[in-house]
Amino acid sequence: MDRILVIGSSNTDMVIKTAKIPSPGETILGGTFLLNPGGKGANQAVAASRLGGKVTFIAKRGNDLFGNQAIGIFMREGIDTQYVIKDPDLPSGVALIIVDSTGENSIVVAPGSNGNLQKEDIPMKIFESKRYGVLLLQLEIPVETVEFAAEAAMQNGMKVILNPAPAQPLPESLLRNIWLATPNEVEAEDLTGINITDLSSADKAASFLIGLGVKNVIITLGETGAYIKSESFTGLVPGIVVNTIDTTAAGDVFNGALTVALCEGKSLKDAVIFANRAAAISVTRMGAQASAPYKHEME
Repeated sequence: MDRILVIGSSNTDMVIKTAKIPSPGETILGGTFLLNPGGKGANQAVAASRLGGKVTFIAKRGNDLFGNQAIGIFMREGIDTQYVIKDPDLPSGVALIIVDSTGENSIVVAPGSNGNLQKEDIPMKIFESKRYGVLLLQLEIPVETVEFAAEAAMQNGMKVILNPAPAQPLPESLLRNIWLATPNEVEAEDLTGINITDLSSADKAASFLIGLGVKNVIITLGETGAYIKSESFTGLVPGIVVNTIDTTAAGDVFNGALTVALCEGKSLKDAVIFANRAAAISVTRMGAQASAPYKHEME
């Protein structure tokens, strides 16, 4: 199996379960409080490692309790942490998460040291080593760093997967280096201006992204499934309906699982089937990294 390089964020999630997400100016009494490791990059790295991927993670964390805890977690998960850098000035990232009774969530992130992961922090030798087959990226670190990593990876023969979340405008110079983009319907609309209401509009949005230089597109549609547009397959891979408890990190588990399946040589369609199963398991559990299934649970 090809080794996986994940570059991205590491946060600590502070989660409160509530009956409903409060309106602006409203105070409500919540229920259970959880302190969980999170961050899109870290979530995807953990998900990939639990499912059998050989993962190296590049991130920046604070010189604080949360950062020290994160390193310990990554090591226990079997992730290579030699490139997780300690920021001397900024704290580790944190996220405040509210989860309502239906499993929907509302999230605010304070990036901290994640926002200071610069391209100078990533040695070119990592890409030139030819050790890695796939680079997995998200957008909770500076977009300039994402753009640098994508170009370096592509030039050294790696497949670049971009989960464009949280959504933001992206330069075409970045998109041209992306082998696979995996937005959800909200992120796809933000990137293309096309409102995703059905499979036809999903196809138009995917075509728009391909027109900007992305090689393949998967638009995740929640329980509906995932819409693929590629040379090998175009169409919907249906989702799996489960009793949803918490949707936090479902997209991250999907991306981690997808990357592992592709590194195992699965087709894009079969990789999405595998990723849908992993994401379906994750939403039946509370937490971000804690919700990611292990390989034996996928049987």
